[in-house]
Amino acid sequence: MTAASSKALFKATRRKVVRGPGMFGDLPDQKVPQDQRRADDFYPTGQPEAIRALLAADGDRIRQLGAVWEPACGDGALVREIRAAGLPCTASDLVDRGCPDSWTADYFSCLRSRAPVIITNPPYGLITARDGHGVWLRHTLAMPGWRYLALLLGWEWAAGRINGLGELLDTSPFSYCYLLRWKLDFTGEGQAPQRNAWFVWDRDDPRDTKSNHPDFRWLDRVDWRQPELGIA
Repeated sequence: MTAASSKALFKATRRKVVRGPGMFGDLPDQKVPQDQRRADDFYPTGQPEAIRALLAADGDRIRQLGAVWEPACGDGALVREIRAAGLPCTASDLVDRGCPDSWTADYFSCLRSRAPVIITNPPYGLITARDGHGVWLRHTLAMPGWRYLALLLGWEWAAGRINGLGELLDTSPFSYCYLLRWKLDFTGEGQAPQRNAWFVWDRDDPRDTKSNHPDFRWLDRVDWRQPELGIA
């Protein structure tokens, strides 16, 4: 059989499949749901374990610096825990969502940190490589007034390279990260598939992170209050 006759046979035998009754023809077309983010990327850190574990690990360093700023405070999930640990914590956000003793401000209008420590879960759309070009981190790194920065992000965030985020992390790498050994539920709709981590920049870190790889650490679900609660 020649190539030409093979093509003719193939065309002759190709038939359009028509879905009739009983062959899924009565089912509605399935559409892939679009990724719809919440307004202003509001995903509250409702589970206190993440900040309690960070305070258990880095509490001495944070207390040494004295005060914390939470610039994406939302409803105050992180703020309440930080204040409960006895740390002064100023709180702000673009929108007032009921966080006690907070003020509304566009983060990008703040040209100096309000405290030597910044701890937050930044808006996803402003911190990622794909959508935000890492603008939240760029602004923070250029901002004077802070010594310690901890960002709660997806574990895969640091692998982003597009839109300049990779180059930014190459030139201004975090000092170390804490990979959470459990999963956080940011939506209240069940356990999320992703892993999360605290990425920490410490401007007083004696290591030269520009020539060395950032440090990697595990973070178990521990609680800074365990000694006073008598929990082993």
